[in-house]
Amino acid sequence: MIRPLLSRTPNTLAARKAKGFGAQKLLLVGAVSLLTLSACQQEAPVAVEDIRPVRTVVANRGAEIDPITLSGRLEAENEAAVAFRIGGRMIERRVNVGDTITAGTEIARLDAQDETNAERSARAALDAAVGRQLQARGAFDRQQTLLKDGFTTRGRFDEAQEALTSANAAVDSARAQLQIARDRVGFTRLVASTGGTVTARGAEPGEVVQAGQMIVRVARPNEGIDAVFDLPARMLREAPKYPQITIRLSDAPEIAVQGKVREVSPQADPVTGTFKIRIALKDMPTEMRLGSVVTGELRIDAEDIITIPATALTSFDQQPTVWIVDPQTETVSSRPVKVTRFETNSVVVSEGLEGGEIVVTAGVQSLRPGQKVRVAGARQ
Repeated sequence: MIRPLLSRTPNTLAARKAKGFGAQKLLLVGAVSLLTLSACQQEAPVAVEDIRPVRTVVANRGAEIDPITLSGRLEAENEAAVAFRIGGRMIERRVNVGDTITAGTEIARLDAQDETNAERSARAALDAAVGRQLQARGAFDRQQTLLKDGFTTRGRFDEAQEALTSANAAVDSARAQLQIARDRVGFTRLVASTGGTVTARGAEPGEVVQAGQMIVRVARPNEGIDAVFDLPARMLREAPKYPQITIRLSDAPEIAVQGKVREVSPQADPVTGTFKIRIALKDMPTEMRLGSVVTGELRIDAEDIITIPATALTSFDQQPTVWIVDPQTETVSSRPVKVTRFETNSVVVSEGLEGGEIVVTAGVQSLRPGQKVRVAGARQ
């Protein structure tokens, strides 16, 4: 009985060891599973709310006080291009740019040889016409006397009368031609009709000039001086109907005078797209001379507007737009606005914004409606 018991004892121990090893293996697998599950739970993505940092500014309404400054020059209100009435070779010009002339001053002269010859020919033609007139008058007087005494016919008398009429007409025509020739001789001298200052010249001695070609340009400052500016169309639309403009010398701003708009060009310059505006000056100081560079200060009538940084402006559906921050929800929404004027670093808004609203000035390109934001910096 002892042998069988001894023979079963080792097997029983082995079975117990095997059972213990299986349990340990099961515990190890369970632990590994728990660790794997824990690792998987840690690697699961966590939803993070997208909050964009932005910079803002508070929109404040206020009246615009900064004037609009333009650069221009002084010109005479009236300028005349002085020219010969006939063509020819100019042999002399007696004035130059900057000279002051008076009425009757001889400006230039043409070669008058051809016109002098034409005058001589016209005078000779007149003398011949006068001779034929005398002959015709003598024949008419004889026929008239003979007709009274009955020694001639009515037909011969009528012929003599017709010849006298033709001779009288020929004399009148010859006298007119002589006057024209004399006038052309006089036209070879270019004489100033009024006084002024020579501002430009258009021909030099020795040139063959045409009738009406500008020889010199004469400004008449005594009749008034204008400040001339090139005004953009936008400013032209915004300017009041009767603005007061202060004109100052560029090199001496303390020298100033008030002016009023006298003339606005109806057509824009084809190159610059600007409109020429002329400002009539009153009681102009003597320091302001023709050609001086001046600045014009135009004050737009005070208006209730909002000025915001230019970086706040974006575009949506081809409309100027800004982003508005709701301080309660810290979210943004787009708002179309009406821009009145673009300045160097800012824009002037007349519609679409209210005073006190918070406008995004940096980060506008990465925003969408309803997005939460974090204000990184604000300006009042």
